[in-house]
Amino acid sequence: MKKDIYTASFNNSIPLQWKEVITQFVVYLLAVVVLGLLVNSCKSKSEVSKDPDIYYTCSMDPQVVEYKPGKCPICKMELTQVRKSKSGNPHEIQLSENQIKLGNIQLDTISTGSIGDKMYLTATLNFDLYKSNSVSSRVPGRIETLYFKNLGDYVHKGEKLFDIYSEELNTAKQEYLLALQQQQTLNNSLIDYNELIQSAKNKLLLWGLTEVQIDELSKSRKINPLTSFYSPVSGFITTLDIKEGDYTMEGGTIMRLADLSTLWAEAQVYTSQLAELDKSGTAIVQIPDMPGKEFTGRIEYLNPEINPDTRINLIRVAIPNTSQQLKPGMPAYVIIKGSQRSTLTLPLDAVLRDALGATVWVKSGQNSFVSKMVETGLEAEGRIEIKSGLKQGDIVVVKGAYLLQSEYKFKKGANPMEGHNM
Repeated sequence: MKKDIYTASFNNSIPLQWKEVITQFVVYLLAVVVLGLLVNSCKSKSEVSKDPDIYYTCSMDPQVVEYKPGKCPICKMELTQVRKSKSGNPHEIQLSENQIKLGNIQLDTISTGSIGDKMYLTATLNFDLYKSNSVSSRVPGRIETLYFKNLGDYVHKGEKLFDIYSEELNTAKQEYLLALQQQQTLNNSLIDYNELIQSAKNKLLLWGLTEVQIDELSKSRKINPLTSFYSPVSGFITTLDIKEGDYTMEGGTIMRLADLSTLWAEAQVYTSQLAELDKSGTAIVQIPDMPGKEFTGRIEYLNPEINPDTRINLIRVAIPNTSQQLKPGMPAYVIIKGSQRSTLTLPLDAVLRDALGATVWVKSGQNSFVSKMVETGLEAEGRIEIKSGLKQGDIVVVKGAYLLQSEYKFKKGANPMEGHNM
């Protein structure tokens, strides 16, 4: 009742002309609001893509998918327009131009190239036994003086090695001098003293004396109780089996001398690799302690016997060592090259391998790529042989394949190799 009284009083208090003004203003406001809603609705409809095959995504956050242009809600970058693939291939993935640039994805056309098999073997440098010599005593006696006492010392041919006291050798010297004296004093034509002298001299020569030493003995006619022996060859001392004051028997080894102008790289070969080994081929020897240096040699020896416990064979590759930089005991790698053949090849990084097999990414359209399974073969010098799965002229992703693999798993939630027929 009170409300009606107030309303009546309000209506009676406003003049008629003001009522018309207020009514027109309210109608105007309503018209403006309705018009704004219509404009916004039309604008919104115009921004939404009319093409169902076009969507917008972020190159930094590919999980963002919108159907109208704008900014990424995560990183605030401008969204990139992407067209959906119409090929219907479930293994295909579409990337934007920005994704291709940011991922540094590089393509190359597969073609026929030359590739050869290589066998990589671990090895150790060793002495060339054909150039290793043993210096031994030809007579029993006591070593009074050693002129070389350190391993690794270099001995020139003709240098004095040791002095020895030997009763047998001194007796032989006495026999030679006695023959000379008898020839000089008796000179009996019934006895051939020249033959006796030559026989005594030959004995001294066989026991290691030189012509010079025998000539000096014949001139001086004095016997020195110590006899010097000289090196018959040049080389480095690799073993020293005796010291001053020791007694040696006839044939006892005094030292070993090795000529290091040639060394052997001794490598181990498994029985499964023997069929691929070119026994008449050349080999390249690399020394890890000398980066960048390679030595070319040939296979000198292949052990005819296989160790039954390890199933390992041994090969030896002779390499030159004219500069004497290489030392026995150094680790080495022996690379034996096989025959070259013409086939389809790719860089190693282009092929993705796991327990399911090997695949590559091939360009299938504008900014679209598809995963293909391949059969691989030889690997050499950073390239790999493609036996099947590709044909000459296919455009393959040679850099950035791992990025495509990750993008596929992220968008599709599966490994692209799982869909291939094994």
